[in-house]
Amino acid sequence: MNRQWLYARQPQGKIGPDTFQWTETAIPAPSDGEVLVRTRMLSLDPANRAWMMGKTYRDALEPGQVMSGFAIGEVVESKSGGLKAGDIVEGDWGWQDYAALPERRLTRRTTQAPLEHLVGPLSITGLTAYFGLLEVGQPKPGDTVLVSAAAGAVGTMVGQIAKLAGCRVVGTAGGQDKCDWLVRELGFDAAVDYKAGGVRRALAAVCPGGVDVYFDNTGGPVLDAALSLMNQRGRIVGCGNVSQYDVEKPAPGPMAVPGLVVTKRLRMEGFIVMDFFDQREPAEARLAQWVADGRIKAVVDIVDGLDKAPQALIGLFEGNNRGKRAVRVS
Repeated sequence: MNRQWLYARQPQGKIGPDTFQWTETAIPAPSDGEVLVRTRMLSLDPANRAWMMGKTYRDALEPGQVMSGFAIGEVVESKSGGLKAGDIVEGDWGWQDYAALPERRLTRRTTQAPLEHLVGPLSITGLTAYFGLLEVGQPKPGDTVLVSAAAGAVGTMVGQIAKLAGCRVVGTAGGQDKCDWLVRELGFDAAVDYKAGGVRRALAAVCPGGVDVYFDNTGGPVLDAALSLMNQRGRIVGCGNVSQYDVEKPAPGPMAVPGLVVTKRLRMEGFIVMDFFDQREPAEARLAQWVADGRIKAVVDIVDGLDKAPQALIGLFEGNNRGKRAVRVS
């Protein structure tokens, strides 16, 4: 049987177990030009929640459909000329054991690495950090780079890449334990617990020279504080708005943005990782070399079992993970 999690209903406020529905169906058979893929690893991301809120860079989720999600899988049957049984592929086929998909919707992975690295540091997560920081943020040696949600999947990668770029790196995270871990294990120069209150004052104390690049994963109060600390011609990388996803009523945006952008000559730019996929191959090779050399620590938080996917995503928004959270399905 093909086990699946369906998106059952739009949450009012935080997601809960009733957001999803478990079902079992027959394993699909691939048609001509398709392959049957068995899910090995399932990526859990803040974007999973954003898709429930309405149209973004993709259509909104509709109740009754298989819960969407990025995955790594193995081809078990092929009716396509470009893929064969045993190939490792990635794509968006959702929370299920098997999917029959056309070849064009899949990317064959050739990098020799553990699957947990292919679902995180060496794939969408790592590429988001890489392109967002280096292409959009354009850090220079000696810059101060501030990263919100720094203990999360993208944040852990951004901070480490910024250190390799010769920058001073400051992060925000929820809880002093996470902040201490960022400094001790990942080489951040400082970290601030945003849950402790007074985030603006705390960031000002650890960024006495201001902020040159702010990598924003959260929006909300940390974005407000970061804007006030930006140096002239600073760069703000808009990657996510996770503080406003799993809430009943999103907060209004910072009122000071237009004035600060003008007076400080700031550049505030959002991006989607697919914008840079024409540069994907060399970027992946560089990330893989950094991980192999130990210059980047691949931090992956694995939950075992497809049946645990809803609770694992709920836990992601409760801050239970460090680094990339993924589900090992098979």
